[in-house]
Amino acid sequence: MSDIFGTPRQRPQNPRAEHRRKVLVPTLVTLAVLLLLGSVFTGIWTDRLWYKSVRYGDVFGTIIATRILLFLVFGLIFGAVVFANLVIAFRLRPDNVSMRRDDPAYRYREALTPILRPVVIVFSLLLTAIAGSVAAGQWETFQMWRNKTSFGTKDPHFGKDISFFVFDYPWLRFLTSYGFTLIVITTLAVIFVNYVYGGLRIAGRGPKFTRAAQVHLSVLVGIGVLLRAVSYWLDRFGLAIGGGGLFDGIGYTDANARIPSKNILIAVAIVCALLFFSSVFLKGWMLPGIGLGLLALTSILIGGIWPAVMQSFQVKPSEPDKEAPYIARNIKATRGAFDVSRVEVQNYTAKTALTPEELTQTAESRVSSRLLDPTLIAPAFEQLQQVRGYYSVPETLDVDRYKIGKIKQPQDIIIAARELNLNGLQASQRNWANDHTIYTHGYGVVAARGNERGAQGQPVWVEKDIPPTGELKTKTEPRIYFGEQSPSYSIVGRPSGAAPIEVDIPRGGGAADTDKPNATQNTYDGKGGVPVGNLFNKALYAFKFGEPNIVLSSRVNSNSKILYDREPRDRVNKVAPWLTVDGDPYPAVVNGKVVWIVDGFTTSNTYPYSERRSLEESTSDSLTGNGAQAVLPRDQVNYMRNSVKAVVDAYDGSVDLYQWDTKDPVLKTWMKVFPGVVKEKSEISEGLREHLRYPVDMFKVQRDVLSRYHVTDAQTFYEDGERWKVPEDPAATGSKLQPPYYLSITQPGQESPSFALTSVYLPNSRQNLAAFVSVNSEASDKKNYGKFQILQLPSDTQIPGPNQMSNQFDSDKGVSQALLQYQQSKSTTIQYGNLLTLPVGDGLLYVQPVYIKRSAEQGAYPVLQFVIASFGDDVGFGQSLDEALRSARGLAPGSVGDDSSTPTPPASGGGAKTTAELLAQAADSYNKAQDALKKGDLAAYQKEIKAMGDAIDAAQESLKSN
Repeated sequence: MSDIFGTPRQRPQNPRAEHRRKVLVPTLVTLAVLLLLGSVFTGIWTDRLWYKSVRYGDVFGTIIATRILLFLVFGLIFGAVVFANLVIAFRLRPDNVSMRRDDPAYRYREALTPILRPVVIVFSLLLTAIAGSVAAGQWETFQMWRNKTSFGTKDPHFGKDISFFVFDYPWLRFLTSYGFTLIVITTLAVIFVNYVYGGLRIAGRGPKFTRAAQVHLSVLVGIGVLLRAVSYWLDRFGLAIGGGGLFDGIGYTDANARIPSKNILIAVAIVCALLFFSSVFLKGWMLPGIGLGLLALTSILIGGIWPAVMQSFQVKPSEPDKEAPYIARNIKATRGAFDVSRVEVQNYTAKTALTPEELTQTAESRVSSRLLDPTLIAPAFEQLQQVRGYYSVPETLDVDRYKIGKIKQPQDIIIAARELNLNGLQASQRNWANDHTIYTHGYGVVAARGNERGAQGQPVWVEKDIPPTGELKTKTEPRIYFGEQSPSYSIVGRPSGAAPIEVDIPRGGGAADTDKPNATQNTYDGKGGVPVGNLFNKALYAFKFGEPNIVLSSRVNSNSKILYDREPRDRVNKVAPWLTVDGDPYPAVVNGKVVWIVDGFTTSNTYPYSERRSLEESTSDSLTGNGAQAVLPRDQVNYMRNSVKAVVDAYDGSVDLYQWDTKDPVLKTWMKVFPGVVKEKSEISEGLREHLRYPVDMFKVQRDVLSRYHVTDAQTFYEDGERWKVPEDPAATGSKLQPPYYLSITQPGQESPSFALTSVYLPNSRQNLAAFVSVNSEASDKKNYGKFQILQLPSDTQIPGPNQMSNQFDSDKGVSQALLQYQQSKSTTIQYGNLLTLPVGDGLLYVQPVYIKRSAEQGAYPVLQFVIASFGDDVGFGQSLDEALRSARGLAPGSVGDDSSTPTPPASGGGAKTTAELLAQAADSYNKAQDALKKGDLAAYQKEIKAMGDAIDAAQESLKSN
């Protein structure tokens, strides 16, 4: 016998083996389906439990209900339409069709006919699942369209409210794409059925359709062409958010050629659709073919050639003049969309000729320079305050400000949470019970003054030890169960009356930390966590984490809870998935409680006329490059607001979202979608407000935008000669941008220092400084918070940029001589900290801390040993900023303005010293420098080293003249 394709069949050699295969395959398929369904159910149900545990069950309910609704509606419509059209095509097939046995259509028909019904049903169900899944993924787009909020601003070309582009346009685009895809797949499926069952014959001069097939396909194609007309209508608005040219948004050619061409194409597409519909009454394809050809020709001539000709022969020769009004629209829209429209640009002389008294007094009164480098000081925090090996702090610490003692002005503080790090346990301690039931949490925060160093260069603590002591007053609950380094999951809770088992406060030091004499134990009693006391929940989480011990272990009891998704960014992302979360959460002590503060952004990619920015590219720098800060997604955005401040409790994991930008229409829309989820701004306590700061990722994106859009004149913008760039970080390896720095500075026009986020710009093709940019980050200052200020340097000045200044520091004689002993020593290494730029007295001051690390000692950490400072051409070196400033001006410590101590260069002329005298003077200066170094008087040391260098230079000149 042979099968329907003419291939001889072979009898099975082993009927039992064949039977086993027939049983095995369905069994494996069934198991795979059950495993998939079990995984989906586990994911959904555990998500439900998690949301319930953080009291955001309504968020989960809204999301899942919206996704199910979209899945069912769009999935069933897709599947039903395809199924109905396949049924219609089958029923309209010709009754008697003669086919040759070698015709492929005959073979398909013979194979399909016996199983046609299940094939069509499975095919339709598959399309239903695919279409439903795609539609479910559009739940955010749907909810934004359904709950849209007016921006109150109209776009300059169409006169539509911005909300149409941000909320309506994306949803309409999805509907159009969905409908067009549905028509295309349905049409192809109908053609296939007609081909198999004789409604379409391919022979001779071309394909021939039966009358019924022609009518059916004409209606489908006509609907598709109508959808194309809708797409042309939307394309007009898409030009307002399009990019790729000189600027984003509508340009001269768009307004005068492309948009009119789209209007013409809409009319032609409607006519073409009507011609297809006419085939219901008229035989043949001539009229629909003419319409389709007309549409294609119009698309080429009017939609393609006309705009290209206008761009090449009318716009290009006079581009600056033709595009000027559209460039102006782009500038205004971009600055408004990224919230930089009110940036204050101030011309700044950056003079370098202050007197010693002016420089010292100005620096002391106007600069509260943060000397501790958060990227280098972590080892000192860890070695001095780690307490046990299983505690750690992040590689890069955070900067905040606190009111310490009786000083009313907040002080810059370097702070870190002392978190649990399971990698710090010994190999013998690593097992499931220890990892997930005993070592469960960190303890307290560690904090030090940002602008002070101890006698040996160590941090000056304001919060330390376990239990915590210090001036931050962590009173309520210092334990950290939720943090950036927490284990993937921990199981906490004990039966009533049972002894606690979680390692809490380590004591002593001889035995294992879990021994009672050396450690206290704790039992978590917070409200966070998912109960896993019943067998059903145990089984769910055993499946979720692939760990049978969750079911088998006696440690999991009736009072147990499981803590997971513990990273603050992850928790905020889950309760508010419509937010983009800042990559740098930071710990704070608020009203005696340790919390994590996380900034949330609302974004859009369809704000008209605004320039797009990649979040990943705009926020990447030396800190994201080494993993110190999380990298934002690759999303392209052209609208961004810091709309939400989120707070995650470090003990119970609770998440509170507060409205921050009260005018943001995107946030207002999401507050309609999830009522009650975001609290009003007025509910932010004063204690919390004191620790809110301007988000670093928001500033990075705005910094990127302002590198070009600080220019507001269309002609200057077109010339593009004023473009700036962010400098590379001189302290980093590789070509990585310098990150912005949090500093307390006194900006021009202010009387007292304020907390600010700062950065600098370079001209696009040079390394000298172009501008200093800062934004007020003092959230308690409601009037000035978020105020940008750009100090723009004159183009004829040559103030060195960070990399030039770094080279200047390296080549300075006094600095290199002072560091020579450390460079030559095999037991020490030199590490340079953040190179900070500070506006001081109408000038710019550079400050860089220098750390010394003893590399030969186990447990060594960098110690802040010196400070380098430069104002203009003067470089100073000392153990404090004050010493460095005095050294830069040649002043002995404590003698402000006393120039008598400044070395006098050798006289010229008749009273010139001999070569021998000059060399003797150099030797004398060297001896004095060594004596000063032994006494720790670095200012005097550098002064004598400089005098020695001057004497040697003079001696060389004397030899040449002789």
